[in-house]
Amino acid sequence: MVKRERISIILAASVLLSACTSIRLQRADEAYDLMQYPKAERLYEQVLTKKEDRNARARLADAYRRHNAWPQAMAHYERLYAAHPLSGDTALHFGEVLLAIGEPDDAADMFLRVLQQTPENTYALDLFESTQGYHSLFYKDSTRFFVNRLTIPGVSTAFCGVPYKNGLLFAGEKELEDHNANPWNNRSFIDLYHTTSKTEVTWLPAEPLPGTVNGLYHDGPAALSPDGRTLYFTRSNYVQRKIQKDERNTSHLMLFRATRDSTGKWGDLHAFAYNSDQWSTGHPALSADGKTLYFASDRPGGLGGSDIWRCRDNGTGWSEPENLGAMINTPGTEVFPMVNGSTLHFSSSGHLNMGGLDIFETQEANGGWKEPINLNAPINTPKDDFHFVLDSTGKAGYLSSDRSGIDQIYAFTVNEPLFYLEGIVMDEEDGFLPGVEVTLTDLLTGEDASMLTGPDGKFNFELKANTDYNLRSNREDLLTSTSIVSTKGLTRSDTISTRFHMNALRIGEAIAINNIYYDYDKWDIRPDAAAELNKLARIFMDNPNMSFELGSHTDSRGGDLYNLVLSDARANAAVNYLIQAGVNPDRIKAKGYGEEKLVNKCRNGVKCTEEDHQANRRTEFTVTGVAELASGTSRP
Repeated sequence: MVKRERISIILAASVLLSACTSIRLQRADEAYDLMQYPKAERLYEQVLTKKEDRNARARLADAYRRHNAWPQAMAHYERLYAAHPLSGDTALHFGEVLLAIGEPDDAADMFLRVLQQTPENTYALDLFESTQGYHSLFYKDSTRFFVNRLTIPGVSTAFCGVPYKNGLLFAGEKELEDHNANPWNNRSFIDLYHTTSKTEVTWLPAEPLPGTVNGLYHDGPAALSPDGRTLYFTRSNYVQRKIQKDERNTSHLMLFRATRDSTGKWGDLHAFAYNSDQWSTGHPALSADGKTLYFASDRPGGLGGSDIWRCRDNGTGWSEPENLGAMINTPGTEVFPMVNGSTLHFSSSGHLNMGGLDIFETQEANGGWKEPINLNAPINTPKDDFHFVLDSTGKAGYLSSDRSGIDQIYAFTVNEPLFYLEGIVMDEEDGFLPGVEVTLTDLLTGEDASMLTGPDGKFNFELKANTDYNLRSNREDLLTSTSIVSTKGLTRSDTISTRFHMNALRIGEAIAINNIYYDYDKWDIRPDAAAELNKLARIFMDNPNMSFELGSHTDSRGGDLYNLVLSDARANAAVNYLIQAGVNPDRIKAKGYGEEKLVNKCRNGVKCTEEDHQANRRTEFTVTGVAELASGTSRP
């Protein structure tokens, strides 16, 4: 009897324990669905101490991932992977965590697994490519920026700083107050603050922005109008004290506008016309003239989780939102747009990415956007990096990052990039040419720098930023050659490579011009011939003391006299093209040779392919004389 009672007690306890576990799991799922991740994490951990549940562990790992608790997320993804191969979103998210903690090779395995299952997943493809050879390129030029973290007293986190009143206006979280914790991460809700620098490295305690912009829940980040009197900022969607939610029990962010009164307080709040209870709208940025408003939103019509959109001031309000398109937006997340001059900076979890959010830059051109460029290390890290703003000098600014574990503002300075020119001079047979004088001329100042090529035909120079140069190679027995080198528009340190092919100076000997061909029975200059004639014009203009003959040849088809006339027409057409390109007409003459000098067996009566005949329809140039510039004499 006693034994039976003991068994009954044990069974009852097991049933009660199972019921408690089931209730905790239900509460954990509810907290996860409401994005109350710390609460969900605590409940899932309790459930998993009692029994293993793969779905609960996957949600627990994802909850840690969502608020960047990388070590905890990593531990649970590893346990999932050890028990069973991962697939789908779980594999994708595990790859994101691996990329964030600096394990690109292991991350690549996860992204490849996703691509094997869903080859059309362009987001996974972007991330996979980021782990390949591209990953080392992120660290190639780490001298362009110097980055230093700011320490701002009075707040636990700080991000999205913009210059304002000799300091910074930024979004941040103050020290935690238990009664007002954010269920997303158990920190305080975000408010807008202002601080000024005390010294170059220390800042005064942050003060909340005066007025009514800071409410009960999230307020920030923000953007200022050019005159500093209007503020656009992100705010939680709530009415009085009640958070508004959609049918999925999700609360979304909204954009608001505030104005500054004569006392310096911010108020007179107005909601953005395109807010909605069904999607989020936030992270505002303004163009330099204040006429274009950029923002991030997951509204319908986007390409991924969140996209960059914009509206234009039409005089009576903002135009309908316009998605910036697939060149910028990806199936991943695009957020935190910022306009710096003519450049748009934004953060993305897609494109070629170091991990987390990376900062990219692009410019608008020809009705579209240029391909975004990753700003690389040290601006970007495997963690989240976002909100890149330049100051009025364009040589310094601020960015935000959680590279230290929490969101903080970092000051950066822009260093002038370093440029080098490496070249090689070769002959027609690709042999090295030593002893060639190579001269680099700054086209703005006229300053020259010269050196002789070594036995390997190589030369090198140091270049200045934002400068155009003329590069000239010269040796007495060779035809001089020039080219243009420029560092304008280049923002990253780089080594520019160039190669000269120089022709030997052989008076009276014909030199074939590659690809100067004509259609049968015609003398028009074809586009492929024009490209080669442009190169030839450069040779003629680079050697102003020389005179040339341009000879044209036909194939054997047609009468001899007709071919002579046709070749003469072709030679004159080429010469006229060169004269229009700038060649001195006194130094060049045309001559047609007809079919006198065939380069193959295709004579009259011999059956040949069209390609063989085409080889005979060619143009050659010959140096006919060299004037001695100093004495005015010439040699034939």
